[in-house]
Amino acid sequence: MTDTLESVPTAAPPAPKAVRRGPSPLGRAGSLLRLLGTLAILFFVMFPILWLTLTAFKPDREVFSTSVLFRPSLDNFRAIIGGQNDLVGPMWNSVIVAVVTTVIAVPLSMLAAYGFSRYKFPGAKPILLGIVATQFIPGVAIALPFLTMYRDLGLLDTHLALIVTNLAIVVPYNTWLLKGFVDGLPVEIEEAGRLDGCGQLTLLWRVVTPLAAPGIFVGVVFSFLLSWNEFLFPTFLARSNAVTLPVSLMTLDQPDGVLWGQMAAAGLLVMVPMIVLATLVRKHFAQGMTLGAVK
Repeated sequence: MTDTLESVPTAAPPAPKAVRRGPSPLGRAGSLLRLLGTLAILFFVMFPILWLTLTAFKPDREVFSTSVLFRPSLDNFRAIIGGQNDLVGPMWNSVIVAVVTTVIAVPLSMLAAYGFSRYKFPGAKPILLGIVATQFIPGVAIALPFLTMYRDLGLLDTHLALIVTNLAIVVPYNTWLLKGFVDGLPVEIEEAGRLDGCGQLTLLWRVVTPLAAPGIFVGVVFSFLLSWNEFLFPTFLARSNAVTLPVSLMTLDQPDGVLWGQMAAAGLLVMVPMIVLATLVRKHFAQGMTLGAVK
């Protein structure tokens, strides 16, 4: 009887329940510091844009006040759009120069990037490094040669002069940028396309271009951005007919003082195309910025 009782197994004691612990005081302090840091960065980034927007809609008597409560007015926009300081002409000049530069620069850069990526020829690396080295030349150093050349060719103060100059800046940058995307594309897909009878141009248009679309979107954004915001070369190469919007902002600095309200309204006009473009391509832009980093 005793042996029978001793052979009966005893039940194991219940396992202790896990005790949930909240974040430590040090962890809460770290999270709070990260939040405060993020809010501070956001404030410093967004505050100038917010203040510019408020100033653009302020009446003249409220421009120098720090009040954020006022009756909005469109007088500043009326003054720079068909008014006494009309900037419609320079705005169209900027649109023409930026759009044409982008339309020409992106295909040229794509062809150059594909050539450097897929074909091996003597001097390829030095040429590519030379293309990159052009980005380190100060614009002031080459502004005078451009000015002399366009004056002798009779192209001074023309859209063509600004477009060619912008291409000299944008194409090298985009070539280096797009080469990274083309390098990351598998060669096997192109070989399969050749087996299906695709010629080189058909292969580039129907196979390579769709795969490199995120990188091309990045090239479009940077091409338009650099051309739209360019200030130095239009200052030297344009006098009246081809003056762009960033340069024409200087006309608002008059002997009586700076017209800050109109300056803010013109600043918004400069920002709007970039905001619209960034909104349209934001998904492709984010993908493109990360795609070329990993092969």
